[in-house]
Amino acid sequence: MAEESPMATSNPMVGGAAMYATKNIVENAMNSKDHTTLVAAVKAAGLVDTLSGPGPFTVFAPTNAAFEKLPAGTVDTLLKPENKAKLTGVLTYHVVPGRMTASDLAAKAEANGGKAVLTTVQGGKITVWEKDGAWYVTDAKGGQAMISIADVMQSNGVIHVVDTVLMPG
Repeated sequence: MAEESPMATSNPMVGGAAMYATKNIVENAMNSKDHTTLVAAVKAAGLVDTLSGPGPFTVFAPTNAAFEKLPAGTVDTLLKPENKAKLTGVLTYHVVPGRMTASDLAAKAEANGGKAVLTTVQGGKITVWEKDGAWYVTDAKGGQAMISIADVMQSNGVIHVVDTVLMPG
């Protein structure tokens, strides 16, 4: 296993808020003004306890702007109680078991011809790859999200902020 990243003690700011490596994924996400939609979705899906648990988890966390890119009404529809299973599927598609830092993802990609294929908690696959110094995640439908902030260390994992919502197949 790779050494602990030096980022673990000095996290970047996310959504105008300090991110603390001593807090869990949910505690930190709740402080980010850029992740209010994600937090509302996690609550609606009943995933607060899971993502507050020991993990570790790697979360590709879409910003509010990422959710706004979805077709009109998509978020409202997903947040309805009758769509809890679908919402849970979309959210758990953004979570990979284990703590995978940017350097872990880069090493995995390098070992696999430039692309790291990861199995999500939802059961689907996402692909992480690099182009022109930026890192991207491709979903099962071919949609692409750019990682805008990597290695936001948490007590129970790591968050990589993404600019697009990933959709399972």
